[in-house]
Amino acid sequence: MAENPCPDPPRRTVRCAVITLSDTRTEADDKSGQIIQQRLQEADHPVGFYKILPDEPDQLKTLLLELAAQEDLEVVICNGGTGIAPRDTTFDALQSLLEKELPGFGELFRMLSWEQVGSRAMASRATCGIFKGKLVFSLPGSHKAVALAMDKLIVPEIVHLVRQLKGEH
Repeated sequence: MAENPCPDPPRRTVRCAVITLSDTRTEADDKSGQIIQQRLQEADHPVGFYKILPDEPDQLKTLLLELAAQEDLEVVICNGGTGIAPRDTTFDALQSLLEKELPGFGELFRMLSWEQVGSRAMASRATCGIFKGKLVFSLPGSHKAVALAMDKLIVPEIVHLVRQLKGEH
């Protein structure tokens, strides 16, 4: 793996929200949501909001609008609902909201997933984009997929992406 040639200043933190989209998970068994929060906290990025929602597009849209109004919140990380099953609607809900998409995130995630799950990686609709000045990531619900995305993509680049989004140098 290539090392990051432009490391970010170490003192910048990013305030995040975590949303798990699932019809069956609870806080007690939300391993993916727990992994996201753990990885963020280990990197000194505070989690200012956490919620489990059913995989219902209207509820996700309403919540994202509420979170967009929080000025101190910079990143939203969703997990669940990115596959192709009938109840997997997270991607569709986000596609209608994102003002800019970062297609490289999904491409890199599927490439890295290929190493873990082979051709099944093609069924992932993991994505990332911008909504009302917030960086929004959408990950699969699998805890292994979440750990992969957090460790290889999100934690290493979150500060850089937020700095770019805010025009910070």
